Amino acid sequence: MTSAVLQGVTPPLTHLGVIRAEGPDAASFLHGQLTQDFSLLGAGEARLAALCTAKGRMIASFIGIRPVPDTILLVCSQDLLTTTLKRLSMFVLRAKVKLTDASHEFVLHGVAGSALTANGFDAAAAPGQRSAVGDASVVSLYPADGIPRALWIAPVGGTAPAGADLAPALWQWSETRSGIVTLTAPVVEAFVPQMLNYESVGGVNFKKGCYPGQEIVARSQFRGTLKRRTYLTTADTPLEAGQEVFAANDPEQPVGTVAQAAPGPDGRWAALVSMQTAALDAGGLQAGGTALTVEPLPYPLLEDI
Repeated sequence: MTSAVLQGVTPPLTHLGVIRAEGPDAASFLHGQLTQDFSLLGAGEARLAALCTAKGRMIASFIGIRPVPDTILLVCSQDLLTTTLKRLSMFVLRAKVKLTDASHEFVLHGVAGSALTANGFDAAAAPGQRSAVGDASVVSLYPADGIPRALWIAPVGGTAPAGADLAPALWQWSETRSGIVTLTAPVVEAFVPQMLNYESVGGVNFKKGCYPGQEIVARSQFRGTLKRRTYLTTADTPLEAGQEVFAANDPEQPVGTVAQAAPGPDGRWAALVSMQTAALDAGGLQAGGTALTVEPLPYPLLEDI
């Protein structure tokens, strides 16, 4: 069913926004604020990254690209953009970088399946690759159930992708099925990056310099204190980000949190649940009174660095 329905191009993805960092210090500034290496970000790459509190808790997540040397674009959830921009701006100080909300200057589309090839993009590109198609930046994302997907970022009035209409709800479902959480307002400060598997999907660089929360994030990784991971689940009834998850052996104490959820074309809901690893063995997972079925993640989890 997935291959049949997950084909085409979405309307503009208005739930996403764009922060632009521009200036000779744009890369070095973001390098010192986010979990990923932005100093070495090449024109043909995209980086998944997080902004954390001093306690290592995620307050935003991004897909970052560097279309020209002195400019980095950060795609994030629109409901977090204003507060994120304000927080980043507090730390600019003497850095030669200007941070702005550039959402109104760009149009973002989701492109999936055969529409990728039809629009001149390599459907076999590995996640995290950026290609230029006209004046658009096309970022290869993690696939959903084996279907290739990409994020199309173009200036207003610029090169637009062509293809069959892909419903935004289906795109949101594919985002969840890909196993990659985009942080939204209901789960701000709920997770350190590894609780969302960010170290396994290129969202954390443990060799770069300091950033807010770096000490906590590194300690979680190297001291073996991480006891929560994100798992792909399905359910028969609606789920939502921030919802608590329980196990059969303790219906009073939550073992996890729904980080992202979306309805599927078959009427079932897909959800990414960050929960205690021990809860998998306990079984009987449920949220809001509905049973959760755990499915394999589309990528391996890294146990060690």
